[in-house]
Amino acid sequence: MPEAILTGAPARTAERAGPAPLMPLAARGLTLEVGGRTLIDGIDLTLAAGRTTMIMGPNGAGKSLLLKLLHGLTPPTAGRIEWGGHPLSPAIVRRQAMVFQKPVLLRRSVAANIDFVLRARSRRDRARRDALLDHVGLLGHAGQPARLLSGGEQQRLALARALATEPEVLFLDEPTASLDPASVLKIEEIVRTARGGGTRIVFVTHDVGQAKRLADDVVFIHRGRVAEHRRADDFFADPASAAARDYLAGRIVV
Repeated sequence: MPEAILTGAPARTAERAGPAPLMPLAARGLTLEVGGRTLIDGIDLTLAAGRTTMIMGPNGAGKSLLLKLLHGLTPPTAGRIEWGGHPLSPAIVRRQAMVFQKPVLLRRSVAANIDFVLRARSRRDRARRDALLDHVGLLGHAGQPARLLSGGEQQRLALARALATEPEVLFLDEPTASLDPASVLKIEEIVRTARGGGTRIVFVTHDVGQAKRLADDVVFIHRGRVAEHRRADDFFADPASAAARDYLAGRIVV
């Protein structure tokens, strides 16, 4: 199972080493080359703490790759990632979590998927597990095999597992793609609650309506570069780049 599924923050304590919570996440000259092709091209980006950033752009622009680089899943060819001025490290990655477009679940019950994460964090807390399942609307499915859940339910379970680690940064890679509207709204509410609790959200989406509902700021990626990074209201009212204007108008962007 991908390491990112299990990463995230333990309970926040004064004794924990590393940068303090609520610090900015930054990329400096971030570059990724694969097979002679430059997929991420010298990105400089600072994401302020305590916000929801939506990452948007056409297919193949590098949105998911940027998320994996920021979370440390993929090493950059050049450049660096910092949190509060500290270079990305295993200790920092453990204070983050990531949920993918297609959830990866254990072949166990719904409850056991949460228990596994809590045990990995040296916590055996049934009350905490049940509270998380209740929060995402799955407590009544606790004994059911996780892989028999619907697509929306599986994604809510993936979110519950990420939240079980109490992440300070939560990366979401199109978690509502191909879900029905009711499931989308449930997941958006879970994300809003996490953001309200202080978790920093970085969310890849193609859904303009979703971005308008959730975003504090928008990063628009085009051809592996940041075409613009602006407050959400400004971005949607008057995008600065031609690529973003075409994208929001529903035109094909290549």
